[in-house]
Amino acid sequence: MTAVYGINQFSHLFPEEFKAIYLRSIPHKLPRYRKVPKGKEKPLPKKFDWRDKKVIAEVRNQETCGGCWAFSVVGGIESAYAIKRNILEELSVQQVIDCSYNNYGCNGGSIVSALSWLNQTKVKLVRDSEYTFKAQTGLCHYFERSDFGVSITGFAAYDFSGQEEEMMRMLVSWGPLAVTVDAVSWQDYLGGIIQYHCSSGRANHAVLITGFDRTGSIPYWIVQNSWGPTWGIDGYVRVKIGSNVCEMLSSDLEVL
Repeated sequence: MTAVYGINQFSHLFPEEFKAIYLRSIPHKLPRYRKVPKGKEKPLPKKFDWRDKKVIAEVRNQETCGGCWAFSVVGGIESAYAIKRNILEELSVQQVIDCSYNNYGCNGGSIVSALSWLNQTKVKLVRDSEYTFKAQTGLCHYFERSDFGVSITGFAAYDFSGQEEEMMRMLVSWGPLAVTVDAVSWQDYLGGIIQYHCSSGRANHAVLITGFDRTGSIPYWIVQNSWGPTWGIDGYVRVKIGSNVCEMLSSDLEVL
């Protein structure tokens, strides 16, 4: 089904207001992915969704904080941890917003900068219940005595333009992908598959790709957003696979 647009929680905003509040992710120029030949590879499934494996956290709501970049990164870390440890923990987005010194908190940021900071410092993310979301930038708190924390061992960042199949392979093999997309046309999205009118020429919003579906006539990515469960399809959006619709392929990151 093609995309459907209409009245939703953002319809009262002028497009420029919507962009200024919600589309605050800063894109990065990334190296093109280069496939390393590995002999015969297993065929990709027609449909794959990490939600089926119970490793995807509930849809969150960034409210009027331009911290989509932090939600995307934390979602990727939660899933990577759940895949490795078989337990899904809800980690603190506010900790990343407050403490990622190379970003701008609720005024915007980059998923590459956030993951670089986490990788260099080996900061351990605490549970969301310990460091709750405030929808504004605050002072960074440290939890030296916390009995729990998740740090990353590394990350991979690539431009997958023209290589959808390789991107699918990485998603299936490693986990959900944090990605910077062009979401200007998502303001009034209600459901269906976005296929057109989705490129203002600049990526501006960070989300998490959790899967794909190629069983129908229009193959699509399954994408978790951070605008609450009432937006889109229970907080998700479907974007056509192919032609780099919404800049889906230009800036993709995998937490290791």
